[in-house]
Parts: sequence; C-alpha cells; structure tokens
Amino acid sequence: MRVRLTDEISFTKQMELLDNEFAQIVKRHKRTIYTVCLMFSREKDELDDLFQEVLINIWKGLPAFRGGSKVDTWIWRVSLNTCIGIDRSKKRRGSSLPVTEGLSLIDDGDDGRQIGMLYDRIHRLQPFDRAIVLLWLENLPYEEIASIVGITVKNVSVRLFRIKEELLSSVKISCAST
Repeated sequence: MRVRLTDEISFTKQMELLDNEFAQIVKRHKRTIYTVCLMFSREKDELDDLFQEVLINIWKGLPAFRGGSKVDTWIWRVSLNTCIGIDRSKKRRGSSLPVTEGLSLIDDGDDGRQIGMLYDRIHRLQPFDRAIVLLWLENLPYEEIASIVGITVKNVSVRLFRIKEELLSSVKISCAST
C-alpha cells in the first residue's frame, strides 16, 4: 500500500496510514536494517543509535518514496546511506568509540573464530566496499546490488573481485606474521 499525502484524505487519516505503513516496513525489514548497522558497529549503544537513525530516515523518506524501486531496495539504500554517512562524519570528527562490550554473535569454535576474523577484516574495508560485501553476503544478485549502491552491474563485479583480492591479501599477511 502506497500512501500519498493529498488533500483528498484528512491529515489525521494520512498520518494514520503512514504510521501503519511504517510499522509494517519496520516489521518486515528489521533484520535487514540491523544487519547493515552491524556491519558499521559492534558496540551495542552505537549499534542501537545507528538502527534508530535508519528508522528516522525511513520515516522521513516514506512520504517521498515513489515506488520507482522495490521497497526492499529502498530500505537497503536508506540503511546503507545512513550508516555510511554517520561513519564518515564520525571519522571527520576524529572520534571513534572503542569496542568495550564485545557483541559476539559468533560461537567460539574454529569456524566461529574464522568467521569473526573475516568480519574483522570486512570492518577494515572502506564503507562503500563494506556495503557491497554485505549485500553480496546476503546473496543479492549483482543487478540488485548495483541498483542499491548506484553503480553498474559490471562495476559491482569488478569491485567484488578487488575486494576479495584485498581480503585474501590481508589473510596471507596475517598468516605470514603468525
């Protein structure tokens, strides 16, 4: 259901419809939003703040959403743009919060340790590359990744190849130093 703010419906009714649509979107896409936020912070309070900022931007953008793309694509884009923007402004300010509360979603076995190491390396990527990897890890097709991040399908393919090479290189360097 697409809500358009028009004179035909009372303002109260429009807000009620918008509120219902927002609640449905959040319910359906909570995991996606949280996943994006998790790629930009592992600190619980900062993670909650990112999640809240994404929700605010979705709420603000909902009346202007024209349906030119799928809602899923729009949610990914808003989530990524919000997190990337906050990440960049945080770096400009020169402040970074240390990870004091270990937010561990991974078990402690060998597989869990390897997955944790992979996520640590992904966190070291530039925000745009991190976004592309996140979408790829979510098994989205290259066409949808391209639509979400605003580049060509060919560019997605090239960037993923380079990102994989960078991650592989960091693993080799890490193994050589141990």
